[in-house]
Amino acid sequence: MTATLITGANKGLGFETARRLIAAGHTVYIGSRDVERGRRAAEQLGARVVQLDVTDDASVEAAAKAIEADGGLDVLVNNAGIAVEMSDNNVVIGAADLTADVMRHAFETNVFGVVRVTHAFLPLLQRSAAPVVVNVSSGLASMARVTAPGTPVHAYPGVAYPASKTAVNMITVQYAKAFPNMRINAVEPGFTKTDLNRNTGIQTVEQGAEIIVRMAQVGPDGPTGGYFDAEGTLPW
Repeated sequence: MTATLITGANKGLGFETARRLIAAGHTVYIGSRDVERGRRAAEQLGARVVQLDVTDDASVEAAAKAIEADGGLDVLVNNAGIAVEMSDNNVVIGAADLTADVMRHAFETNVFGVVRVTHAFLPLLQRSAAPVVVNVSSGLASMARVTAPGTPVHAYPGVAYPASKTAVNMITVQYAKAFPNMRINAVEPGFTKTDLNRNTGIQTVEQGAEIIVRMAQVGPDGPTGGYFDAEGTLPW
């Protein structure tokens, strides 16, 4: 049985990914900051719950110990993320109004959280026969796309969120090189309607979860160190 942890999985893309992977036969751990919300989601799905706040060392370490005691881990989906760029009136905070605090807040969850969780679970993943890590990135992380005039990505004015996800892409590549026995990839779900973007997205969670689910199930001969959406490989 494949054991899978999905961070931030009590709602949105994480919840849908959990549902699909359970249907595919995985034992799924719902990582949730709020254990009650996580428990409700787990009960609904037939998953297990683990309290996990990606910004808190003690929480992440306790989650790793709990899953180790339960038997170990094969797949890690770093899904938890935040978008800090919307002001109260739904206007994206651009470069003119960007502060170090806004940037720090984005990186704490989206970048440091990925490193914190990955580091804590590496010993368990290394014991797996077919370890997989999926880092949920964004199309806004693509330097090639953000510098291509006339595209929606080029037109996006925010700084903190794209910068944090570009950092996730670099982390993905460097981890993949360091651990060639693992399949470690970054994925772009697309502009999905979730709480992250105050439900302004243009596709469903079912559509958005497609590439996450697919990359969570890659075998030992599958790609690693890549950046993908549902259509294929993305330009860095």
